[in-house]
Amino acid sequence: MKKRKKIIKVAIDSPAAAGAGTQAKLISKYYNLLHLDTGRCYRYVANLKISNPSKYNFSFIKKKIKKLRIKDLQNKKLLTDKVATVASIIAKNKKIRNLVNAFQLKCAYSPPLRYNGSCLDGRDITYKIMPDAEFKFFITANIKTRAHRRYQELKRINKNISYKDVLKSIKKRDKNDYSRKISPLKKTKDSVLINTTNLSKRACFLKIKKIIDRKINT
Repeated sequence: MKKRKKIIKVAIDSPAAAGAGTQAKLISKYYNLLHLDTGRCYRYVANLKISNPSKYNFSFIKKKIKKLRIKDLQNKKLLTDKVATVASIIAKNKKIRNLVNAFQLKCAYSPPLRYNGSCLDGRDITYKIMPDAEFKFFITANIKTRAHRRYQELKRINKNISYKDVLKSIKKRDKNDYSRKISPLKKTKDSVLINTTNLSKRACFLKIKKIIDRKINT
């Protein structure tokens, strides 16, 4: 893979529903960066498993990942709680991670020339995918706040979902993300910690922007 030189690289790790995806989109739009929600890659594979149980195997996944485009990750089906739970389990599979990581690395280091760089958010971006990123952030929030945010998001898709079920799912995903042996969620020493529990989307963005601008303009 040929890497582009002198590009802006932003790496963000976070537990589920902490607001990292929203901030990554805002950052990407402002600085003209290619944005990749890396968790959606695993959701994409999870949806393949749910939708094509008879075809689902490593060769099938490999073919699909090879043709994967970022716009394929915008499918609303990927937002369901069921897909999220299956994705958290799939993310433990080393062979699948290697396939997904290759796609993520391409987005991180070889974004199309129309972009000034890349911004990736996920669980292992700061130390596995983009360890040399100029900007690293660990975005978090307390679990009840995160569950409430995800509940509001999912309610627009499924009116029958309950907050209690979403909270239970978030707790389960946290356990999977933090305890898995392969690329667990963790904060690196060089990542800036940002707690969004009591921050508005704009306040959080301005906080991140200040950090990025300070380094870019020096």
